[in-house]
Amino acid sequence: MAKILIAEDEPDIRALVKFALEYAGHEIVQAEDGMQAIEMARKAKPELVLMDVRMPKMNGLEACAEMKADNELKDTPVVFLSAHGQEIEVKHGMDAGATAYIFKPFAPDVLIARVSEILEGEA
Repeated sequence: MAKILIAEDEPDIRALVKFALEYAGHEIVQAEDGMQAIEMARKAKPELVLMDVRMPKMNGLEACAEMKADNELKDTPVVFLSAHGQEIEVKHGMDAGATAYIFKPFAPDVLIARVSEILEGEA
């Protein structure tokens, strides 16, 4: 299975995502903000990044753009986890380099299925 970085500042959401994806057999690394997400991505070399848009220190859009500018991370899919599905926010995320969005709240089985699709290149 895949190594996945979860970047989410809400501990309960991060724990739910971690539990669901570990249950599906994935290896999980975690970050609490955008700056930590970049640092962890460089160290762990995940196959997928699931990242909240609104985080402290550096938001997800900025972190995604920085990852996409890094030669070692630019091909790593970044999927935003967001409670806000406004068209303009989604456009900004896609412009920053995101592969897809998963909107909160989500059921764990839907999250697992969507992550599988993205990892298989069916985003």
